[in-house]
Amino acid sequence: MVAPGLMKPRASLIAAAGVCLIGLCGCASPDGGQPPGLASSHVECAPYARANSTVKLFGDAYQWWDKAAGLYETGSIPKPGSVMALRGYAGPLRGHLAVVRRIVSSREIRVDHANWLNDGAIYLNDPVYDVSARNDWSTIRVWNLQTGAWGGKVYPVQGFIGPEVVSPALLSAAEQGFFRLARYADQ
Repeated sequence: MVAPGLMKPRASLIAAAGVCLIGLCGCASPDGGQPPGLASSHVECAPYARANSTVKLFGDAYQWWDKAAGLYETGSIPKPGSVMALRGYAGPLRGHLAVVRRIVSSREIRVDHANWLNDGAIYLNDPVYDVSARNDWSTIRVWNLQTGAWGGKVYPVQGFIGPEVVSPALLSAAEQGFFRLARYADQ
């Protein structure tokens, strides 16, 4: 069943196998995300978003919005290449990230993301619909590949990160600090 006001998308969806060596934890893992180099067969949304966008943040998905401040442009309007940040959709320490692939209309976008259904899979060209009363992308529904219909839940959106870097020098310093910390942890 299609929710009122929503059209059934015509585009075919691709769900890639969850076996991938991107391998970092990050959607809502208790360890806050692993440093680079740790392989896993379960792909999380944060490392997937980092590997497939210009946004190079680390940590759990629910932390990305705050971490992006001053480093990347942030806003309420989706742009191709930006990262959509959801927070609190399944508790205060749960978040989700999806890379905006393209804009279909003022109310619909396509995203690429991982682990949306907690299965470790990668979902490409997944439809997302703005269901907010003001058409401001504050609440969305996501197409459910398993049911072939718009999802029944409405999810709050924090906003969209990137794709532009606001402070290259600050970002470089932050990245260098992380990699120094990661190298120290490996010793």
